[in-house]
Amino acid sequence: MSMTRQPILILKEGTQRTRGRPAQHNNILAAKIIAEMVKSTLGPKGMDKMLVDSLGDVVVTNDGATILKKIDVEHPAAKMIVEVAKAQDETVGDGTTTAVILAGELLKKAEELMEQKIHPSTIISGYRKALDVAYRALQDITLTVDLKDKNTIKNVVKTALSSKSLGYALDHIADLAIESVLSVVKERDGKLVADKDDIQIVKKVGKSLMESELVRGIVIDKEVVHPAMPKRVENAKIALLDTPLEIEKTEFSAEIRIRDPSKIKAFLDEETNILKEMVDKIVSVGANVVVCQKGIDDAAQFFLAKAGILAVRRVKRSDMEKLAKATGGRIVTNIESLTEKDLGRAGLVEERKIGEDRLVFVEKCENPGAVSILIRAGLERQMDEAERALNDAIMNVINLVENNKIVPGGGAAEVEIAKAIRREMGKLTGKEQLAFLAFADAVEVIPRTLAENAGLEPVEIMASLRHAHENNGKSYGINLFAGKVDDMLKLGVLEPLRVKENALKSSLEAAAMILRIDDVVAASRKKFTEKKSEEEKKSET
Repeated sequence: MSMTRQPILILKEGTQRTRGRPAQHNNILAAKIIAEMVKSTLGPKGMDKMLVDSLGDVVVTNDGATILKKIDVEHPAAKMIVEVAKAQDETVGDGTTTAVILAGELLKKAEELMEQKIHPSTIISGYRKALDVAYRALQDITLTVDLKDKNTIKNVVKTALSSKSLGYALDHIADLAIESVLSVVKERDGKLVADKDDIQIVKKVGKSLMESELVRGIVIDKEVVHPAMPKRVENAKIALLDTPLEIEKTEFSAEIRIRDPSKIKAFLDEETNILKEMVDKIVSVGANVVVCQKGIDDAAQFFLAKAGILAVRRVKRSDMEKLAKATGGRIVTNIESLTEKDLGRAGLVEERKIGEDRLVFVEKCENPGAVSILIRAGLERQMDEAERALNDAIMNVINLVENNKIVPGGGAAEVEIAKAIRREMGKLTGKEQLAFLAFADAVEVIPRTLAENAGLEPVEIMASLRHAHENNGKSYGINLFAGKVDDMLKLGVLEPLRVKENALKSSLEAAAMILRIDDVVAASRKKFTEKKSEEEKKSET
């Protein structure tokens, strides 16, 4: 008796499944496209990208992290590469483009090996062994920076900013980044640390980038609440309040019956008396400035103005925390518990008109634990690009504070890594050796791309670079402005070691994850689109 074979359905109808070589090819191709997209932005001679969103807002930038953040990526493998850039940006703040280009090149070389029937696991194993050699090679060319050596620190920052559209303001922005970070350095468990959250960045259109300034304190994007209050207070004693200077309304509806007309005024006066007592408490502790996270009642404003106190209300929580660090004050949640010890100190609190807005500057703090940078620029897009550049510069200085190691830039580190890997190649046998060598070729994509973006001949430049490194020129990289190979240490082209190590590690992790995938199961979106179209029809009717 013959049995009819029935098909067994495991996946839902409409589910797409790609297996084996086609799945790997598609994933690698998607990652390579993302890498190709940002490739032309690398280095001081890199090009910018114009990104236009669905609302028509335009962003012009060559910052790898920003480009990948703004584009709407659909392919899951491409999203992994975007995550590499995001992780690199959050961890060390720079080197995002390097990490993405390197991940794309590692996958490209891996695909070539897979066509030679080499298993992905063997490739990944070879890559990991090559990464260990790369780390050791970086240690051989690492230099230590003294945090008092501001000239070297500035060279590191200028290297990071060289690809940004800052023009003549590059030196000024570099100085702002260095001064701001060194102002908030603290010692924790015997180590120096600096927190990016302790540096506030405020942007206001107008003037030029050269007018951007460092404020040794905090800039509050609010104005003084009452016209009768002083607009300038020297030797300020600041009360930081996380409680409203208002009469709180009850949570439930209440009815108050007053039979005697004379009692109405007494009832209304009681609210005023409560507010006056609050202000009297603030005056009694010696405060002459009040910064309130919540609201301030009109009557309270009047009493504060009468007492000659400058007050600001509805200040952001993050700004309140920065104010506490900058002034040495304590945020108080109950006015009754306010004491003189809770007050913050500042040399000057002043309301100033910046562009079309009025801001309150809390500055001249003795040992500010938080500082502000006010960015000025004639165009909003220029100001946004300056903010992105400043963030990169700040993170580079923080990297040096926490790990004061640097390596030569301009592709010098990558060529030295490739040289070290090729030298160690003989220690491996079998197919792993090919993957080991492929890592060396992949790393050289960085100097090669730098040369291409500068309009130089990559083959000639790479030959000159390899020759220089074989003859003990460990710090030789590409002088993109002179179009030749030169000593990066003499030119001051330097990069933090942490940025380089993290770029190598994160790019390899992303490449390894994508190489391991040999089966892609994509669920059907049919039901979602049908449901959406039904809802659209209903809304139309």
